[in-house]
Amino acid sequence: MADTAPSGIRLTSFSHGGGCGCKIAPGVLRDILKSTGGFPLPQQLLVGIETSDDAAVYQLNDEQALIATTDFFMPIVDDPYDFGRIAATNALSDVYAMGGTPIMALALVGMPVNQLPVEVIGQILRGGESICAEAGIPIAGGHTIDSVEPIYGLVALGLVHPSRLKRNADAQAGDVLVLGKPLGVGVLSAALKKNVLDDAGYAAMIASTTKLNTPGRKLSELSGVHALTDVTGFGLLGHLLELARGSGLQAQLDMDAIPFLPQVRALAEKGCITGASERNWLGYGNEVDLAQSITPVQRALLTDPQTAGGLLVSCAPEALEDVLALFRAEGFAGAAVIGRMSAGAPQVKVS
Repeated sequence: MADTAPSGIRLTSFSHGGGCGCKIAPGVLRDILKSTGGFPLPQQLLVGIETSDDAAVYQLNDEQALIATTDFFMPIVDDPYDFGRIAATNALSDVYAMGGTPIMALALVGMPVNQLPVEVIGQILRGGESICAEAGIPIAGGHTIDSVEPIYGLVALGLVHPSRLKRNADAQAGDVLVLGKPLGVGVLSAALKKNVLDDAGYAAMIASTTKLNTPGRKLSELSGVHALTDVTGFGLLGHLLELARGSGLQAQLDMDAIPFLPQVRALAEKGCITGASERNWLGYGNEVDLAQSITPVQRALLTDPQTAGGLLVSCAPEALEDVLALFRAEGFAGAAVIGRMSAGAPQVKVS
C-alpha cells in the first residue's frame, strides 16, 4: 500500500497519536473547563462553551451570525497530501455542523523543519488547500511554528442565518437520530499503524475522512431538524452524550442499525483498537447504559475516535425522509437511522 511520502518518510512515526485520537480525554477536558468562564458574555454570543458545541457563534446582524472554530492534529496517515486533506476536512466540518457555510480559513502549521523536507511540508499544505478549494473558500493566512511533532489544521470561519443555527442542545423527545457517515476511522488508523490495513481499507478511510459534510448547510433550512453535531474524537457515544446532556434528554441507540466502514468489525475483533477508545469510555462510561448483549469490541466501536466523522442529526420523524434524501443527494449513501431521543435523565442507552 502506497501510504508514504515520496521521500519514504513515515509521518506517523513523528507523532504519539494521530487525528482526532489526539484529543485530551473527555473527562480530563471537562475538569479543565470547570475552571474557565466566569466572565460576562456578550448578548451577541449565541453559542459558547456551555454545551461543548462544535463552534462559537457570534451574531453580526439580523441576517448573519459568524461561526468560528479551529481544529488541528498530528498525522493519522503517512501520505502528506492526504494528511492535509483530512485535517482540512475535519476542521471545516464544525462549520457545517452548526448549519453554516464556510467563508475562509487560516492555516495552523507546526513542523519539525529540520527533519521533514520542505517538499513534504508543502504537500501537506497543498492537501489542505485542495479541500478548501472544494469548499469554495481561500486559506487567507495562518501561523507557523517549528514543532517536535507535525501539526496541521485550520481556523475555519463561516456564516449562518441566526434563525437557522443548529446547536447540539435543541433535540426534542421523539426525535429520530441519523448518522451521516459510517464509523470506524480510528480502527482503520490503528490497523494502518500495525501495517495490516490493505489498499481497499485505506481507500475507504481516505474517502470518508476527505468527504466534506456539506449537507449541514441545507439541513439548517429544515425546520424539522432540531439539533446537529458531528462525530469526532470522543466517538459516537461521547458526542451523542453531549447532545443528550445539552437537550436534557435520553438518547437510545440501536447497535444493529449503526453503519461501519468496510473491514472495521473484523479488524476490531483482531485487536485494531486505539488507546483513545478506552480513554473515551473511562471519561463518560458512567453515563452510558449498555445492554448485556453488547460485547467489549462493540463498546470499543462506539467509543472509536472519528477523524472528519459524519454529521449526527436529531430530527422530527416527519422530517426523516427529507433528511435522508438530502444526505443521499449529496453523496452520503451510508447515512442511516441509528436511534431516537426520549424523555428521561440525560444518558445514552444502547441495545
